[in-house]
Amino acid sequence: MRFLLLPPIALVMLAGLMLALHRTVPVMGVVPSPFNWAGMVPIVAGLGLANWHARLFRRIGTNINTFGDPDKLTTEGLFGRSRNPMYLGMLACLIGTAILLGSLTPWVGPVAFFVIANLWYIPLEERAMARKFGPAYAEYRQRVRRWL
Repeated sequence: MRFLLLPPIALVMLAGLMLALHRTVPVMGVVPSPFNWAGMVPIVAGLGLANWHARLFRRIGTNINTFGDPDKLTTEGLFGRSRNPMYLGMLACLIGTAILLGSLTPWVGPVAFFVIANLWYIPLEERAMARKFGPAYAEYRQRVRRWL
C-alpha cells in the first residue's frame, strides 16, 4: 500500500513542525505580542474557507480526495475565482499560525505547503481534471487562476 499524504494531514504536520521550530529555534521575533494575535484572523478565515468548500463538495456529490478521480467540474463558491480555494484556505491557516507564533522559523510551514501544493497536489489534480473533463476544464483553467 502506498503512503499518500493527504492535504489536511500535511496541514496538521506542518503546523506541528512550525510550533516545534518556534519553541526550539525561534529565530528573530517578527510579530511582537499582542500584534501576533492578528494571526487568528487568517487561521479562522482559512479554516472556514477550506471547510466551506469541503462541504460544497459533499453537497454536490463530488470526490474530495486529492488522489481520487474527480466526479464533477466544480465552479460554485470561490471555485469561480480560484481553482484551489481549499488549498488557499489551508495556506491562510498556516500563514496565520506563523503570525500567531511570532518568530521567523515557523514561516517554513506556509512556504513548504505552497511548494508541496504547487508541485505535487495541484498538478496531480489538474492532470486528472484534464483527462476527465477535457475542453471544459481547459476553458475553466483559462478563465480562473490557480490561486487568486
